[in-house]
Amino acid sequence: MHYSHGRNTSFVVPRVRQAMVTRADVEAALRGVIDPELGGDIVDLGMVSGITIEGSTVLLGVALTIAACPMRDQIEGDSRRKVLALPGVEDVRIDVTAMTQEQRTELMTTARLRARDNAQQTMIDPTTRVITVSSGKGGVGKSSVSVNLALAIADLGHRVGLLDADIWGFSVPRMLGASDAQLSANEDRKIEPVEVEGIQLVSTGLIVENESSALMWRGLMLSKALEQFLNDVAWDRTLGYLVIDMPPGTGDIQMALSRLLPQAEMVVVTTPQRAAQRVASRVADMARRSHMPIVGVLENMSGFTTEEGRHYDLFGSGGGEELAMELAVPLLGQIPLDPSVVEGGDNGLPPMRARPDGPAAVAIRKAAERIVALVPPAAEDTCTARIDLLARRLEQLAATEPT
Repeated sequence: MHYSHGRNTSFVVPRVRQAMVTRADVEAALRGVIDPELGGDIVDLGMVSGITIEGSTVLLGVALTIAACPMRDQIEGDSRRKVLALPGVEDVRIDVTAMTQEQRTELMTTARLRARDNAQQTMIDPTTRVITVSSGKGGVGKSSVSVNLALAIADLGHRVGLLDADIWGFSVPRMLGASDAQLSANEDRKIEPVEVEGIQLVSTGLIVENESSALMWRGLMLSKALEQFLNDVAWDRTLGYLVIDMPPGTGDIQMALSRLLPQAEMVVVTTPQRAAQRVASRVADMARRSHMPIVGVLENMSGFTTEEGRHYDLFGSGGGEELAMELAVPLLGQIPLDPSVVEGGDNGLPPMRARPDGPAAVAIRKAAERIVALVPPAAEDTCTARIDLLARRLEQLAATEPT
């Protein structure tokens, strides 16, 4: 089976045949595909022109406003990833067509009604790519991976936000050397993210008196805190990526996020140990039940190499690769044990800044490059912009013609 994300990146991975998917399953998955320009999902906007299921293959018809729509690659790629995340789907074939004038008129009417009747649910722009960094249990280094991935993606030239959604176990502010910072409100009563190391940061660690304070919140308060971080924070509208450090497991935060940010995609963090790999498969199962595509697996703590070149697999080996094979997704990278990770967590200098040429930073940088290739940034150009440009050119031509 050839599994591809985007034009230039492909991986050959096996898929396990499961129960047959239904049309309702496909429609539910496609509701997580957001048209970045119009801000609605492609089902509600009437852009899904057909769904046909032939065994484990899903044939999709997607109608775009114009044939040369700059959003085509993103919408097509997101649709493929969402549907491939469904159990029982082994292949997705997409037929992209251009809308008729009548269909375009109907689409714009629908979009205007949505804009009038449904205020944007969150302050996250529809063009922002959302990457959730998740694990089945604590202790696998998920937060340090989140911090360094955010920095690595920023180093690739993208505007990045980092949301510490581990409400109880916040640790990101200390890792970034921002434990003394505090969130504040602007004149519009929106929370201003803290700017640190070139990224926007929001965390409950920035609202407590000190990092030793315990947050004794129950489930409903946790999901409400996440809602506030998405609805009431003045996130930069030009964010290319939002990296979310998720709490471990499959609880309230995970369920709330899949509802609030249907465009979110997951990176699963595990260690080489088989026991950790089995636990990590649970969070992946939750993602697929929520129609959240899994970008890939990152194996952390992948052995230690001494200065003499001797390698030791202190936590076993093969867990990340086995999990990636099981989930039929790429193994994004294997991050070795590196003393700079521990030091950076204590003194606020993560490896991407303190030791950029170290083994951990090099592995994270390569993983970030693969993530950006698999989930490319949204096109800056838009279909509406192209139509407007064409109209202006026609007006200019008309003005220069002799009367």
